[in-house]
Amino acid sequence: MNNQKVGILGGGQLGRMMVEAASRLNLEVIILDAPENAPAKQIEATQSHISGAFNDAAKIRELAGKVDVLTVEIEHVDAQVLADIENEGKVKVHPSASTVKVIQDKFVQKNHLRANGIPVAAYVETPNSNAVLEAGKQFGYPFMLKSKTLAYDGRGNYVVKSEADIKCAMETLSKTPLYAEKWAPFTKELAVMVVRRANGEVRSYPVVETIHKNSVCHLVIAPAQVSGEVLKKAQVIAENAIKTFTGAGIFGVEMFVMKDGEILLNEIAPRPHNSGHYTIEACDTSQYENHMRAILDMPLGSTAMKVPASIMVNILGTSDSMELCYRPCKEALLTDGATIHLYGKKECRAGRKMGHITIVGESMMQVQKRLKPILHAIEPEIERPLTLRPLVGIIMGSDSDLPVMKVGAQILKNFGIPFELSIVSAHRTPMRMVEYAQSAADRGLMAIIAGAGGAAHLPGMVAAMTPLPVIGVPVKGTHLDGVDSLHSIVQMPRGIPVATVAINNSTNAALLAIRILGASIPSVQKQMSEYMKQMEGEVLQKVDKLDNVGWENY
Repeated sequence: MNNQKVGILGGGQLGRMMVEAASRLNLEVIILDAPENAPAKQIEATQSHISGAFNDAAKIRELAGKVDVLTVEIEHVDAQVLADIENEGKVKVHPSASTVKVIQDKFVQKNHLRANGIPVAAYVETPNSNAVLEAGKQFGYPFMLKSKTLAYDGRGNYVVKSEADIKCAMETLSKTPLYAEKWAPFTKELAVMVVRRANGEVRSYPVVETIHKNSVCHLVIAPAQVSGEVLKKAQVIAENAIKTFTGAGIFGVEMFVMKDGEILLNEIAPRPHNSGHYTIEACDTSQYENHMRAILDMPLGSTAMKVPASIMVNILGTSDSMELCYRPCKEALLTDGATIHLYGKKECRAGRKMGHITIVGESMMQVQKRLKPILHAIEPEIERPLTLRPLVGIIMGSDSDLPVMKVGAQILKNFGIPFELSIVSAHRTPMRMVEYAQSAADRGLMAIIAGAGGAAHLPGMVAAMTPLPVIGVPVKGTHLDGVDSLHSIVQMPRGIPVATVAINNSTNAALLAIRILGASIPSVQKQMSEYMKQMEGEVLQKVDKLDNVGWENY
């Protein structure tokens, strides 16, 4: 496939999965890391890997003498040596030395992003305690005090809650220069893996949600359960940020979603990232394979998901006990759609990343259900609530329609179908109706139930502005017993279909919406089959009773 040799600075779990991807393409990889049994060295132990620190200038030179392309699995390397090697022109360096240098200093990274119009939280350099005190006055409390360098997985960050915390914060982070950042009260944390080929081509993976525990990534939910508008905005910001850098490879872009929908870029990693582990099982091409393709200037693979939903959970050490650490893996062996990745680390300690489990499924509902026993094995006493993006929208023209529509809502709830319910008036809030209908598909809805009385224009007008199936529920009004509403909904012109149920029958509207979902989600279809059998059983019980007691005593 490609005869260029690749040298990787760092031999941890990211390097391990890079080597796995490279081996499938017959690519030769040499690792530089100190431990002889580093995770990445275990995959191809016959290779002439180099023992030494990945930030040792002499060892980096030694590795460069054996390969055609240098890349990194950790950014805390000697960027100046990489720049010297790059300038000599014999060995390619990806991502470029200048990119690594900018990103490894988070203050310089922030300056770079802000200068290129990428939205970031307000920040200020804090070379001494007086500057930190001024940051507190400028930003208010709490604010973040951060190390400029050598910071990852929560290390190098300190939440300054009051002026009294400043001394302790500076002592804790005394080994590196510092800067302060305004507190970002986010509602969710998102991440996007972006791959840049050596020829400049850029592709991004789906937006994921990350959930952290003790400042370390705990769960990665793909795709993120947020609106389509937020997904698009996050993807654009991530791609635009990576386009400002030079060199090739995969980049992890972490972001905050604020209450008002604004997105702030938090930080960038110039390498494979924890938030992209799910791509091995869930995407057409993993982040690791695409990293190799990118740095060797090979055609990039598709970044699309090949399954509807996936969740990755990190296996973190809780003590020095391997048995306790691997307890969730034993549960994963019993879980459909679960794949275990262990990193070959010989010692366990609290907070150490020992492996991960990726779960895939036909829907996020199914994946979350499969995840529960695995999470229970990690934290038996903690129930971690996870959100689901609504699949069905229930709308009505007035709150007077709610008694009718809430019956259908209860049906959806009983089936475990995530839904949203709101008032959208075709006549009194026409612009809201337009916005709702036109954004429905992008927000992830798969069907809309619209209840309306009187003129009942709402179902038809919504159907005219969305590609989604719309089910109209005629609501009985003060006059004409809802027949006027029924006639209005069924008399739609050709090309604007609206499914219609009996007057006030939101039950059938909900069941029809569930059947629509079942056409693409087998587990939902199975639920519907079980529901039908249950109805049949109820009727047969009545048949038996009638036969036994007779019609006169029934």
